[in-house]
Amino acid sequence: MDISNSIIQFRRHLKRKNYSAHTVKNYLNMLQHFIRWLDVPVEEAAPNNIGRYVDFLLDKRLHPKTINCHLGSLRVFYDFLRYEEGVSVANPVKKGSALRLPTPLPKYLKDEEIDAFFARVSKRRDRAIFFLMLRCGLRVEEVAHLTIEALDLRRRRIFVYNGKGQKDRIVYISDDACLALNNYLSTRPKSSAKELFLVEKGTCKNQGISVRGIQKRMEYYAKKAKLKISCHHLRHTMATQMLNADAELSTIQDLLGHNWITTTQRYCTVSNLKVQRDYFKAMEAVTQRPSPKRTDLDQLKH
Repeated sequence: MDISNSIIQFRRHLKRKNYSAHTVKNYLNMLQHFIRWLDVPVEEAAPNNIGRYVDFLLDKRLHPKTINCHLGSLRVFYDFLRYEEGVSVANPVKKGSALRLPTPLPKYLKDEEIDAFFARVSKRRDRAIFFLMLRCGLRVEEVAHLTIEALDLRRRRIFVYNGKGQKDRIVYISDDACLALNNYLSTRPKSSAKELFLVEKGTCKNQGISVRGIQKRMEYYAKKAKLKISCHHLRHTMATQMLNADAELSTIQDLLGHNWITTTQRYCTVSNLKVQRDYFKAMEAVTQRPSPKRTDLDQLKH
């Protein structure tokens, strides 16, 4: 088998399947990493080779989630060889080979932490960026790729194109996020860049700010506020606050762009305010019921 040609065809296959450029790049990098490590032809790899490869990655102290990404890319590649290329090969990545992952609760910011963070954010651009994450639930990649044309300020909404999983959706803008956005737009320099948020200095001035550029701004302000938070924590906070305000799970799911309602349900675990209200409401109803008579209890025992 010509492995070089197979990799080229695999790349074309991923593009035809509309995988994002980032995913295609990662899949190919992980596949090439495996091929360099493997001591037998690719088509002869067996489950025991995969087991040893997992041990190799563990020895390199890769995170279990990263190792599962490696396994996922290999599973897709071997399925491609068999079903698209007609290669007579069994997929060596069997079901159940993935590592078990911890399921930490989504972290969200308390009200005083939100105040402490935004008290440190002085630049109009940065305030608009982080308010869109906090109030609209946008991912950092979605903010970086946001264009002026995607804004519909008259109807207080934003069109999110090609979000995670290549999905489009509409989110809405709160009063404070709208104010922060208008403040930024009033001072945004003229630029041919289609991106909404621009780099303000350096060689890339007036070009669209990158994902890493936004993350570095978050790290800067978080350090000043003495908080251990990331951009994604703002998105978690939006979901938790909406759930505490009795928004429907399906509504939060649509706004966040989750594929599965079970992903959104994770926020129920950390939404203590809603749990607290539901608990005391239920306990009030329970304790107001008349207590059973002693004779009734005796009858129940028999």
